[in-house]
Amino acid sequence: MKTLYLFRHGKSDWEDYDGDDHERPISKRGEKAARTMGKLLALSGRVPDSIVTSSAVRAKTTVETAARAGGWRAPVRITRALYEAAPEAVLEEVRAEPAGTDTLLLAGHEPTWSELASLLIGGGNIGMPTGAVAAIELEIDSWKAVAGGKGRLLWLLVPKFFTEGSFDL
Repeated sequence: MKTLYLFRHGKSDWEDYDGDDHERPISKRGEKAARTMGKLLALSGRVPDSIVTSSAVRAKTTVETAARAGGWRAPVRITRALYEAAPEAVLEEVRAEPAGTDTLLLAGHEPTWSELASLLIGGGNIGMPTGAVAAIELEIDSWKAVAGGKGRLLWLLVPKFFTEGSFDL
């Protein structure tokens, strides 16, 4: 059994930025969401063994911020292959993960993350807002076997739920 976390990057900063989309930074709200999710995963004992992130600035910053806030020690691999990727291309990246990894976190973008989650669980309409993390349990022994319909959605956490009201982490 393997577990895959899909972590959508935090809210990006459109305010004072008009450059290349790949280089668009994360907003203060996005940083707060990333810190919240990093702490939440750590407090629940659900930190990843390994991380693969899109090379886009907002995705890398989301992972760095979450890892720092949660004290994660997982190795991080940065790849452009997760930027503007189709779900099948993302699965190729997952299949390259070493067999010793039990929990893999991917940090990336919409609409790919919603489409990938739906593909892995065999259908449905999953929505991944910025900063959200979905956990998908996969009935596989090796990442090489990852495919559509092999997963079960364990949970989908939205940072807004934990940052408004009494849950402020």
